[in-house]
Parts: sequence; C-alpha cells; structure tokens
Amino acid sequence: MSVPPVTHRSLSPAAHRALWVLQILLGLFFALASAAPKLWGDPFAVAIFDGIGVGQWLRYVVGLLELAGGIGLLTRRFCGPAAVGLVLLMIGAALTQAFVLHGGALVVTPIVLGVLAAVIAYGRRETLTTTR
Repeated sequence: MSVPPVTHRSLSPAAHRALWVLQILLGLFFALASAAPKLWGDPFAVAIFDGIGVGQWLRYVVGLLELAGGIGLLTRRFCGPAAVGLVLLMIGAALTQAFVLHGGALVVTPIVLGVLAAVIAYGRRETLTTTR
C-alpha cells in the first residue's frame, strides 16, 4: 500500500504564505548577511576562520554554500534541498562553535538558523522527492 505524495496543496494557504515569508527572510539573510562578509573578506569572518585553523579556503567554501543555499530558498524547485543543505551546514557551524572555537552563547545562532531551515525543509518536503 503506497501513500500518496505530499504536495504544497496539503498546506493551508496561510501556512504556504508563512513558509514563503520565512524562505525569503532566511534566504536573504544567508545570501547577504552571512555569505557576503565571508566572500568579501570581512575582518571578523577572517578572524573566525583563523580561529578554526584550517585555512581561509574554508571561509570561501562556507560562503559559497551559504550563498547557494540562500538563493535556493528563494526558488520553488530548490527550496527543500537548499533548506536541507543549510541544516547540515548549521550543524557543522554549531559543532565548530562548540568544540573548536569554544563559542559558548555563539552556538545559539547556528542552532536557531538550522531550526528555521529545518522548518522550511519539512514544509517543502515535496521538493525533496519529486522529479521534474
């Protein structure tokens, strides 16, 4: 017995709109406020990645992944996969903050961002399984 695929039509119109608002806000945050400073070489971003100790190449990789994820959240087709990717990236960020940088309260930011991305991934899960 197979279960019919879940589509965005199963969401209420209010939930669908709320997810789009969250996607737009989080997408803009990742693309502009998070990725851009890493890619431009903001001194704070450079210092954080110096503290990690693996080189500045990781700053560029993370910046590009955040930029791709932020743009992906703004598209209908890739919002689910982008959200999953951002969840995984934020898990890595939280673990790095906690165990490499000993960030204390700074661990909260990637956790909150990861939870918000997980809400989007769950709400847009139909984009994870459908082929177009």
